[in-house]
Amino acid sequence: MTDRSVAVLSGGLSHERDVSLRSGRRLSAALRSVGLSVDEWDTDSSLLTHLTEQRPDAVVVALHGGEGENGSIQTVLEMLELPYVGADSHACRRAWDKPTAKAELARSGLLTPDWVVLPHTTFRELGAQAVLDAMVRRLGMPLMLKPDQGGSALGAQVVREPSELPAAMVGSLAYGDTVLAEELIEGIEVAVTVIDTADGPQALPAVEIVPEAGVYDYTSRYTAGLTNFHTPARLDAKTAEAVADVAISAHKLLGLRDVSRTDAIIAEDGLVYFLEVNVSPGLTETSLLPMAIEAAGQSLGQIYANLIDRAITRTPSH
Repeated sequence: MTDRSVAVLSGGLSHERDVSLRSGRRLSAALRSVGLSVDEWDTDSSLLTHLTEQRPDAVVVALHGGEGENGSIQTVLEMLELPYVGADSHACRRAWDKPTAKAELARSGLLTPDWVVLPHTTFRELGAQAVLDAMVRRLGMPLMLKPDQGGSALGAQVVREPSELPAAMVGSLAYGDTVLAEELIEGIEVAVTVIDTADGPQALPAVEIVPEAGVYDYTSRYTAGLTNFHTPARLDAKTAEAVADVAISAHKLLGLRDVSRTDAIIAEDGLVYFLEVNVSPGLTETSLLPMAIEAAGQSLGQIYANLIDRAITRTPSH
């Protein structure tokens, strides 16, 4: 393992560039700590030259948002026949589009908050207020608004009064052309990391998320001290098992591999609602995946080193 050469891809041009760079730096340090040779590469115009000339033994995608999660960079790696950690391009596209993932999992029997999806053009062509009124009649209040694609809670808005909807809609549309509006389920917010092992996908201890502001938005996610985390989550055994089952089911049903993180809400009646899944979870000092790994008594470097070995093994040319 110690002679493996690994390229960690981070940065990029999405709104999540800074978070991605932080994730890449932390992951690179963790991999070096277990003896791997690591290069950190930004996803700019020099990337393909680096990949084709140096051909690392494996690639780890630490990109968040955009090309890192929508299948684009995965497609490039597949064309170059380079082993990489994470879901393949087709699965990335399914998971990246939140309505697609929700619909697929709902058809399979998982609970997810009721939702509608509307592009910006609908509001412009049909009249914003009339469409918003219909949305409230359909879903009720309160609501969660978010871009239909994206991560790090960018553009996510909680709306508790109809009068707040227009401004919240503008905020969400600043990060995408289409808004996903879903009923807001009040309860315990958790994140569950799933890691593929020789015995199949395993759920790590759930992380319970308690933001001081009441909403786990971008600022609460990446500013130390603004959110309290409990790992493992303060759940009874039955609920903890139900949460793990939802995360593993999402991982399998969407065709994901290696690593994923499912965000969910446990309602007051104990039911677990799937919110979304992330194929490139954050690895910063305030990110949830490293907390789960630590709670499981494992190390970030060793887990990813094992995933790198899996990626190399499954690639035909290696």
